[in-house]
Formats: sequence, C-alpha cells, structure tokens
Amino acid sequence: MNRRDFLKVSGAGALALALGPRPSAARRLNGKPNIIFIMADDLGYKELGCYGQQKIKTPNVDLLASEGMRFTDYYTGSAVCAPARCNLMTGKHGGHAYIRNNSEVGGWDSFNGQLPLPENTTTIASLLKKQGYATGAFGKWGLGGIGSTGDPLNMGFDRFFGYNCQRHAHNLYPNYLVSDRGKFTLEGNTRGLTGEKYAPQVIADEMLKFIRENKDRRFFVYYPTIIPHLALQAPQEDIDRYKGKWPETPYEGKSYLPHPTPRACYAAMVSFLDKQVGRIMQLLKELDLDDNTIVFFTSDNGTTYLKEQVDYEFFDSVGPLRGLKGSLY
Repeated sequence: MNRRDFLKVSGAGALALALGPRPSAARRLNGKPNIIFIMADDLGYKELGCYGQQKIKTPNVDLLASEGMRFTDYYTGSAVCAPARCNLMTGKHGGHAYIRNNSEVGGWDSFNGQLPLPENTTTIASLLKKQGYATGAFGKWGLGGIGSTGDPLNMGFDRFFGYNCQRHAHNLYPNYLVSDRGKFTLEGNTRGLTGEKYAPQVIADEMLKFIRENKDRRFFVYYPTIIPHLALQAPQEDIDRYKGKWPETPYEGKSYLPHPTPRACYAAMVSFLDKQVGRIMQLLKELDLDDNTIVFFTSDNGTTYLKEQVDYEFFDSVGPLRGLKGSLY
C-alpha cells in the first residue's frame, strides 16, 4: 500500500506514528481495516525513543515507529486537552470547533465534566459506526458528562470506559470510573497517592477486552489514555525501574499530589504506557488481526509546563522547541 492510499484508508493524514495493514489485508477488507487510535495525555514528542529520548525507555512505541510511518511535522488541533479532543473527534479546525477551552460544568468541586459537544455533532465514531464498525472509547473523554449531549454514547460510541471528566482524571487511583453511563467501583482506592487498582491498568484491560469481543467484525478503538498527565502516580514496580538512577528533588504538592521521586515516577508513567502499546500489538498478533489493523499513536498537546513535577529540561521533552502545553510553538 503506498502512502497516498494509506491516508485515504485511514482518514487521517498527520499523526505522530502510524502502522498500517499490508496491501493484501487492506484488499481483503475492501479498504476498511480496523482502527486503533492511541492518544497520550501531555506527552512531549521527544519523550519517545524513536524521537531521540535517552532516559525513558519506550521499546514498543519505538518498534511501532520502525515498522510503520513516523510523522515529523504533525501539529495538534489545540494546545490544551478538551479542545484538542474536540478537534480530533469532529475533524474541525479550532476556529470552527464548538469547544475551545477547558470549560467546566458544575464548578471545580464536582466531576460533572466539561462543556459537552452539541447534540447531533458528527464525529469520527458516528461516521465509522454508520459503516458497520464497533466503536469503543477507553480513557479520558472531556467532551461531556454522563447523560449530556456530549456523552460518548451520544457521540457514536457503543462502549465507553474511563473518565468523562478531565479533573476526575487528575487522580490515577480514583474510587470509581465510568462504565458507559454507570459508575464502576474500584475497591481499595481512596484517591490517595497509591491504591489497589491503578486506573490506567483497569482501562487498558477493558480496551483489550473490547478488541477480543469484536475480533470478528471491524472495530474502531479510541484510546485517549490518561498518562502521563499529572498527578505523578504509577505502580511501585514500574517506579523501581528508574528509582535511584538520577538525583531527585521531592515534589511537595500544590495543585497535584506530592511525590518523593518525581523524575522516576514520570519516566515510569511513560514506560507504563509503552507497555500497553506492546499489549495491544501482541493481542492483534494473537488474534491474527495485525495485518488488517491501522494503529495510530500521538499526543494531545505536549509536555506540561509544571516543571517541579515534570522536569522537561532534564528529559529534553521538547527538543529544540521553545513551547510546552498551552503554547502555540
């Protein structure tokens, strides 16, 4: 399959990484392959090994890049979370999009979500659903709370699991997640620094379950993972891979939870995401779907500007670029 044909099939022409089906597989599906769209949260482009990262290990994403297409001049639709997601879901330029900032519904003390997409908004999910795709979203939504016009189940998705509200996603050990329009309790979690159930793990498990359940039909999986967005939280075994490698200044906690080893934890979060990419690719191979599935990997808006928590200079997160999350360069 040549590059032009690949972009016609995928319907998206400017992403960080993309691995597409072999030509024979694309013909077998009449030009309609499965689609998995992975979107990291606040990940800097140079925090991946395939873009020059030296400290954080991302072997699975690097393999995806080496076997697929790597886009070097990709620009997100917006510099912050909700608008970037709106641009992606609707295909609209920021100047024409309905959601242009992280507008809160119900105030900062509630988890009612952000400004919802209007009723009957056309999304990539609704278009693919009309083409017979099973559609699932797993992670951080940010485009409307439960039961609102922007509820993912009103926007073309058959299945949703994760966080409707972006602020709810600021803790990775929450006491519940949203499953379709209900609450899925995470036993043993108290919204502290640690807990018994790491939400990114639970979400990834549900996403893989959806792929298994729909292996015999075309599917679209939207995986807007919540990491490595703050707060700094990761399973201890992942932190231990990096703990002691570098000097650390403990983060005492202000807008987010404190952490004793912020550099090690941030690296662990990125590597945890990389492991989930590996799980996806392994499952596709196991189900004999790797030849007819397009996998995208990108980030929503770049590394956070909160340097006490994410030392973007230490990790060289943005390379030669001057700006970070929230800036246009």
